[in-house]
Amino acid sequence: MKVSLIGICRHRLVTDGQGVTTLVAFHGCPLRCKYCLNAQCLRIDGVWRQLTVQEILDVAAADDLYFKATGGGVTFGGGEPLLKSDEIADFCKRRPMEWRIYIETSLNVERQALETVAPYIDHYFIDVKDMNPDVYRRYTSADNRRVVENLQWLAVHTDLKKVTVRLPLIQGYNTEEDRDRSQRQLAAMGFKHFDRFEYIIPGAAR
Repeated sequence: MKVSLIGICRHRLVTDGQGVTTLVAFHGCPLRCKYCLNAQCLRIDGVWRQLTVQEILDVAAADDLYFKATGGGVTFGGGEPLLKSDEIADFCKRRPMEWRIYIETSLNVERQALETVAPYIDHYFIDVKDMNPDVYRRYTSADNRRVVENLQWLAVHTDLKKVTVRLPLIQGYNTEEDRDRSQRQLAAMGFKHFDRFEYIIPGAAR
């Protein structure tokens, strides 16, 4: 079975994982973020290619030596990669065990999807947007209940040194105070590593 991708980006250096990584970006997302960075993942004509798991593995294998030499590997992103959790798990079972596996996710998926990939993930990059449900809904047009529940599951079942939570400042949607509250709520769950940054919106007044 083939999966739809918006791209495969090779030779990334410490941008979304340790060492040299290859980013495999999936088509499809449950969110409708106002400032989506990869809007092609939502468009019917946004599919770059459709590949089987083995074909994705074959592309990544071209950089096997780089992965092993630098402690790098494959990062799954999108879109929302956990919509294809079965395929990611299949990939992880086939790949050389020296490759590290990273995932960039919103966690706005059913729990089963997270549990399917959890045994294989070396590091999670989780974009929570904002923990305030009203801010989250205004920005993503979705509810964040599943995000919170999945964070709670990770806090119990995962070494939290393997998790980086991304906390963006989103102009027009949240404030520094909102972001501080989100971080305090996450820290109370046990999360320790946070990536705070500001979305740069073209044409917006600073």
